[in-house]
Amino acid sequence: MAKKNTIKVRQTGSPIRRPKDQRQTLVGLGLNKVGRVRELEDTPSVRGMIAKVAHMVEIVEE
Repeated sequence: MAKKNTIKVRQTGSPIRRPKDQRQTLVGLGLNKVGRVRELEDTPSVRGMIAKVAHMVEIVEE
């Protein structure tokens, strides 16, 4: 079987005083506390979510 492409994302910013849709995007990515790291499947929808909250997350590795 082929290995699925994954991407590691770390939350670097707080969702406090951010619009509700940005907070919900972080929850959708599985992030809710600064410093959390999640390994997600590398799909266009996940890339779009990361782009929406790019100021609060960083890509650790692809």
